[in-house]
Amino acid sequence: MAKCTQGFAWMLIVVRNGVPDVYTMSIANSLLFIGFALETVAMLKLQQAFHRSTKMLYAALILGAIVGYHLVIIFNNHENIRIAAASIGTALFMVVPAYLMIRSKAASYIMKIMGLLYISTIVSLIGRAIVALLSDQTIGMFTPGMYQTFSFLALFLIMFIGNIGFVLLLKEQVDQELVRLANYDDLTGVLNRRTFVSLSKQVIAEHAKKQKHLSLVLFDIDHFKKINDTYGHHIGDRALQQLAKHIGSQLRGTDSFSRYGGDEFAILLPGANESEADRLVESFRQTTMQIHIPGMTSSLSISLGVVTLIPNEQTKLEALYKVCDRALYDAKDNGRNGAARIQATLLG
Repeated sequence: MAKCTQGFAWMLIVVRNGVPDVYTMSIANSLLFIGFALETVAMLKLQQAFHRSTKMLYAALILGAIVGYHLVIIFNNHENIRIAAASIGTALFMVVPAYLMIRSKAASYIMKIMGLLYISTIVSLIGRAIVALLSDQTIGMFTPGMYQTFSFLALFLIMFIGNIGFVLLLKEQVDQELVRLANYDDLTGVLNRRTFVSLSKQVIAEHAKKQKHLSLVLFDIDHFKKINDTYGHHIGDRALQQLAKHIGSQLRGTDSFSRYGGDEFAILLPGANESEADRLVESFRQTTMQIHIPGMTSSLSISLGVVTLIPNEQTKLEALYKVCDRALYDAKDNGRNGAARIQATLLG
């Protein structure tokens, strides 16, 4: 929509066919304001930053730019003044996306580069306005000189950002989504089994070299089948989502958290000895009972299996998992809603 609007506006400017400039400039510049506003809105949507307050801001900017430009036409219809008004109005649309791209902590390198290009465009447009205001002669876009240089530089930057920049940012967003789909469980948002296994093998190898403790925790929801049968699978899915979110918020930055299959989850705790692992596991168990699932009258509880060891070069994740799974079954046999530990000496 932005590019179609801009294209139609430029066509009106270039192909006037004898229509008085006051009409073509009025319509064309109004369309350009709308087109540039739509373009920056598209950038903001890519950043997920186009909210209610931003909508109101851009509605006000479009209205202000169009009204301000037409006031110039009515009260001081001089080309230099019109050029300055159009340049400043266009520059204002770019301030918000430029600021967000540079200041955002989550901004990628591509996004920061785009933010710098936006700033360059803003500076170029302001320079264009200054040249127009300070010039003693009437100047136009098609008149050779310094003004023409500023005009075409600004137009080039705007087109580059609007076309190449948008495509690059969109591709980056798609690539990030593909990475997320490849590495994370779609329902709960935690690591999927394949990624967890790959990361865990690396952690085990690193801890074997450094001779440091690590702990593996397996847990699942008590009587999960009964929850699905009683309340429906949509409530069961909600329980999995809330549990994953709740447990994930308690983990350390180095921990790996995965949905291992069904309602079973796995957590690898690098550097955690028995006391540290037991403290976390008990916190998981107790706070899970405080989770409220809308539409579900009973409370959640989990059973957990834990194993802690200092791995060596022969330690395999598969063997570690089997031992931890035995501990999980012990927790179930002991009445559920509890944790059981198996000593590392039984590994293998």
